[in-house]
Amino acid sequence: MNFFDDFPKPEPVERPRNVKFVPPPWMGPPQDELPTVLNIGQFLYCSPTRILAVKSAEVYSTGCSFQLAWIVRRGDEGDEEWTMLHASVFQHGPGMGPTSADRQLLFGVQLPDGTSARTGIFGMGGPMNFDKEPEAPALSFRGGGGSGNDDEVSSSGSLWLWPLPSNGELRLLAQWKGLGIEECSIAIDGSNFSTAAAGAQSFWP
Repeated sequence: MNFFDDFPKPEPVERPRNVKFVPPPWMGPPQDELPTVLNIGQFLYCSPTRILAVKSAEVYSTGCSFQLAWIVRRGDEGDEEWTMLHASVFQHGPGMGPTSADRQLLFGVQLPDGTSARTGIFGMGGPMNFDKEPEAPALSFRGGGGSGNDDEVSSSGSLWLWPLPSNGELRLLAQWKGLGIEECSIAIDGSNFSTAAAGAQSFWP
């Protein structure tokens, strides 16, 4: 007999099935859809040292996700000022606490039907939760990756707009006082959104 055969074997324990969490549509894009991508290709802000651009819109059946990019090039900033700008790009560092709205990247949207929404200090326009549907429309910001050095720093992110806007022109607004970007905006033709949403493909038909 093997030495280990005499040791008692634990009884198998049944554990509940781990069910996949599906966030409600106002919290973000569907996890099981392939969106239709519409080119936007516009600058929200453009200067010799600051770029804030909207690259495209990923259109889902429940809303759309605007893909964003920003680049900051070093001008005549000293080391301390550049360190603060670098921290602002990634939304962290000294002075980036809850009261520093002047250093946060803020977004807003004005829709063809006259309604509007905006993001807040923590990326959402107001307190949203998983259980209670907010008043439409809702706009939330999600930061992405980035990189930087002593001469330039770049990053990316996305804006989730719920629900899908009605056809017509919508206006996307931004403000980033910490980087010297006052309120700016672009007009986006939303006439193709509903058609694009019909082309979104489900992973599991």
